[in-house]
Amino acid sequence: MDNLTNSSDDFAKMRDGYDLPVYGLATGTFYYLHVPALFCILCSLTCVFIAIIMSFRQKDYKTFFSWTKSERFVVYLAICDGGFNTFHSMDHMQYALTQDHVRPIELCEFYGFMLAEFVAAQILMVNVVAINAFMLMVFRKNLNFGKNDWRLLVWTFGLPFVASTVVAVTGQLGPNGSSCFFDGVKADVANIAFTTVPLLLVLIVNIVMYAITLYRIKVETNSLQLGLKTKHASRKSKRAAKNMSMFVAAFFIQWGPLGIFGIWYLIGDERPLVLFHIVTDFSNIGGCLNLCVYLIIRHTNSENRNKAEGTQFDSNEIKGIGSTAITASNQNIFTTC
Repeated sequence: MDNLTNSSDDFAKMRDGYDLPVYGLATGTFYYLHVPALFCILCSLTCVFIAIIMSFRQKDYKTFFSWTKSERFVVYLAICDGGFNTFHSMDHMQYALTQDHVRPIELCEFYGFMLAEFVAAQILMVNVVAINAFMLMVFRKNLNFGKNDWRLLVWTFGLPFVASTVVAVTGQLGPNGSSCFFDGVKADVANIAFTTVPLLLVLIVNIVMYAITLYRIKVETNSLQLGLKTKHASRKSKRAAKNMSMFVAAFFIQWGPLGIFGIWYLIGDERPLVLFHIVTDFSNIGGCLNLCVYLIIRHTNSENRNKAEGTQFDSNEIKGIGSTAITASNQNIFTTC
């Protein structure tokens, strides 16, 4: 985040982010920013490890690409959150310990590069999740990610890598007063083009598709005019769409405040400090949200399996009773004869 306390005259004289004052030192709010952020990051990283361990304990890693899309998305998003939290904890920790910008510049640029990579990857990943849920419910089509998800991985990790490399080579990465990301002085345009505008667009698109998807789920849940096979296929599509919609909802919670912050930035009004702290904390809890989504999906899948097994048991029991009755009836006939 860029520094919020500089006058326009002072800002015009600055050459790069190292000329910015370290956020909070002059006002006594320095540790109110970094300590809660580090706590959120630690909780998020813990949840990332729990989600990954539980995922691979439940299923064989050798069959990973045959898992359901929701189960694979849990792992992919955990990787995004884990990477983001790991490198963000390093720059927050260095700020907290030194009460100064991260030095040397190359180290700060490296942190900024990794943050840009994992933030952009997560934004694109969740957008794909929203599109897939939308396509399932509206057009009855399941997106094909290619063998071993290569299309998905190239889009969500490859494109951000290329874009991050471009901004790094052009000197747009550096300190912004509170962390290492886009340089707080030189990279205003790059910050808007790389994060603010794409994030707002993805949030808006996701909201629209999320609303349409939920509406279609509600309509089909209330519909009583579907055939048996259609009902079965529709039930599977709804379950998959609901699972994916939870990822989108978690994305709103994590990055929604940053979207509001970005709108404030584009308008040009002074941004509230409270919102700045909310953005800092909420952007660091992605691992916790992802774990919650995973646990809900796991619980739902377990309930569905139990219902299916119960239905199968009841069906077999009915067949057994019917067969016994027929046999007894035949025996009575033979006895009477």
